[in-house]
Amino acid sequence: MDLTDKVVLITGARRIGSSVAATLARQGANLSLSYNNSNQEIKHTAELIRNIGRRVIIIQSDLTNARDCQRLVDETVSGLGRLDVLINMASTYSSKPFDELTESDWESGLAVDLKAAFLCTLAAVPHLRASGGGRIINFSDWVARSGRPRYEGYLTYYVAKSAVIGLTEALALELACDDILVNAIAPGPIHPPNDMDLRSVNEVKKLTPLGRWGGDQEIAKAVVALIESEFITGETLRVDGGRHLR
Repeated sequence: MDLTDKVVLITGARRIGSSVAATLARQGANLSLSYNNSNQEIKHTAELIRNIGRRVIIIQSDLTNARDCQRLVDETVSGLGRLDVLINMASTYSSKPFDELTESDWESGLAVDLKAAFLCTLAAVPHLRASGGGRIINFSDWVARSGRPRYEGYLTYYVAKSAVIGLTEALALELACDDILVNAIAPGPIHPPNDMDLRSVNEVKKLTPLGRWGGDQEIAKAVVALIESEFITGETLRVDGGRHLR
């Protein structure tokens, strides 16, 4: 798919999402960006896109709510005229010991990391069909893609991100007849969390065969590659510098 004048909706367009949005704008796309609480960050990203010379709208939404997901998609189409690509990046990532988990923790974790991707897809597909086909890119995690948990305390996150892989594969089959290609990206060590100490940062480097953190642009490149492909669907692409090999 050539992105010139196409419309891309990105959920969770902060941090890595901001780099992805700017890269797609440079490829000629117009952007719709959703946010929940990160108002200032999303405004900064929108300004970057305008400076590139592309159109952008920002929409506040609660992605765990079906009506909000539908409104997000509808406002994207009414504001930018069409929809060609949906990128489900919204996610939560927090640690909690198993014995402290509650039903609420379980439901809230799956709501953002799994349910939201389904709800946004459900709302987006009629518009992707109207555009003659499109792309859906979900976000999993390199640990989930490896098929086994590695870190204690991330039960709901691991389950949700594993389910995202299943969702991607099932959607790819369901939507192939509409020329809607559905894939997922499973990031590994892209950039250190703000609260990670230097020792831990260096330890991750040692555990990664390529010996470094990847950087946001590696995710942006993967997104562009999956959008441009006309024959890849149902795949989950690890972008982890070989981290899964150790």
